Amino acid sequence: MSRQIILDTETTGLDTRDGHRIIEIGCVEMINRQLTGNNFHLYLQPDREIDAEAVEVHGITSEFLADKPRFEAIAEDLVSYLEGAELIIHNAPFDIGFLDYELGLVGRGFKTMSEYCTVADTLVMARELFPGQRASLDALCRRYEINDAHRTLHGALLDAEILADVYLAMTGGQVSLTLGRGDAGAAGSGMAGRRQAVPEASGLRVLLADEDELAAHAQRLAEIEKAAGRCLWVG
Repeated sequence: MSRQIILDTETTGLDTRDGHRIIEIGCVEMINRQLTGNNFHLYLQPDREIDAEAVEVHGITSEFLADKPRFEAIAEDLVSYLEGAELIIHNAPFDIGFLDYELGLVGRGFKTMSEYCTVADTLVMARELFPGQRASLDALCRRYEINDAHRTLHGALLDAEILADVYLAMTGGQVSLTLGRGDAGAAGSGMAGRRQAVPEASGLRVLLADEDELAAHAQRLAEIEKAAGRCLWVG
């Protein structure tokens, strides 16, 4: 069983060295490339001011977070949820750096995220696939024709859902995120309208082309190559 967690965070600012904290965590669980609906999403009270520039990006204010739990209160639940999974993150050093910082502040014997999970960075993947081209999440949505028109502000859960679409497209697998199991209504925000995956066929009879059909196919490819100058299906 392949368990992957697409993860994103929002923070009070850009650098933990300035004491910035996580204020939102959004996680989307995927097992065998199917969403399960077993998501993890929380807003957190950071006990510090949020940079104005950060508010412009995610729209989360100190007033909104005033009654939210602190990271210390949810640390065990988060680690339990993430442990053993492969994390899929866009610009992973940023999010992992903040998670490690928060776990370090809590103490209580918590380890670094690399000791709980493996990590795949879709930013690195995109730069390898498309060298010299923009590799932001917005740019990848445009490249793979993934609709993110509803994304007027950044949000951890929303960005994780979008990144799940992008990751599946980048890795060449099925790009439908229809819930494979679990309660679709409980964590299905943003899921409407996605195509249902076609189940794997089993017990189907396979018919091979005969010699006449193979010859006709080869003749057709030759005609295409002659007319177009190149045929991608000719070896």
